Amino acid sequence: MDEAALLQWAQAQMAQGSSSFAAAARVMPRSARQDAILLYAWCRHCDDMIDGQELGGSLHEPPAEVQLMRLEALIAETRAALEINNPVAPPYQALRLVARRHDMPLDWPLDLIEGFRWDVERRPFNTIGDTLRYGYHVAGVVGVMMARLMGVRDEAVLDRACDLGLAFQLTNIARDVREDAQAGRVYLPAEWLGGAEVDPEGLPSPNVMAATLRLLDTAEPYYASARCGLAALPAGCAWGIAAAHRIYREIGQQIRKQGAVAYAGRVSTSRSRKAVLLAAGLGDMGISRLPRASTSRDGLWTRPVRSVDRFAL
Repeated sequence: MDEAALLQWAQAQMAQGSSSFAAAARVMPRSARQDAILLYAWCRHCDDMIDGQELGGSLHEPPAEVQLMRLEALIAETRAALEINNPVAPPYQALRLVARRHDMPLDWPLDLIEGFRWDVERRPFNTIGDTLRYGYHVAGVVGVMMARLMGVRDEAVLDRACDLGLAFQLTNIARDVREDAQAGRVYLPAEWLGGAEVDPEGLPSPNVMAATLRLLDTAEPYYASARCGLAALPAGCAWGIAAAHRIYREIGQQIRKQGAVAYAGRVSTSRSRKAVLLAAGLGDMGISRLPRASTSRDGLWTRPVRSVDRFAL
């Protein structure tokens, strides 16, 4: 598949899989937007392959042994795509193109896949540290890869990008408490629940609701830290990221406003509201160009920095 056809395929994946990401990506410069779409398509493929979903739709989770086989296949096919030059399926071709174009470290895509292992093995989430480590694997490292394709090489700025991914994931967990419980998954720290069970059908108990709101509180310093990274991005990229920042944070604000009622459905942002937040993101981008004090990362969870090996060319 040539690059034009590959991009067309990836655009279709994003249009069906994530309206929030699609809205933010529209304002990015063409080259960054296209690479972000290609990377998204591979990430979406990994998620759907493990969960038995199609473009983020309803879960049809296969048995654990099937998931483990798929997980190992994901690792093998990702390594093959990036270390060998053989023909590969579109999701892996998309990753290969972006990873080689931006000289990404080998660890990052494999770190994402490691997050799926947590789900397959049903690892417990006893502490907020567990939730944050999982959040890095399934979202924080995606923020790092996105920043890389926007030209970021500074490790401190990549930490800020990771913070935004973590904030997004904490917000997603808070939004999807009921949906995750229906799939047998609880990402809220057990130590926060005080022995309370998460009811996948009824309204949340006071302990569950308190833990959900506490998770949103935990996300706030990560959102604040991420804003400090905008200044290091090209203006168009900063606008898209600032818009995504506002769109996702709005979900958390809606959960706070609706309280237990939010548990009955999936909180989302309307198209008209996304337009407002896109405009606000432009203002955030402009403000980020002004001299200002940087928010400290003291006390925030920090991503691992390991290998500097690159993919084979």
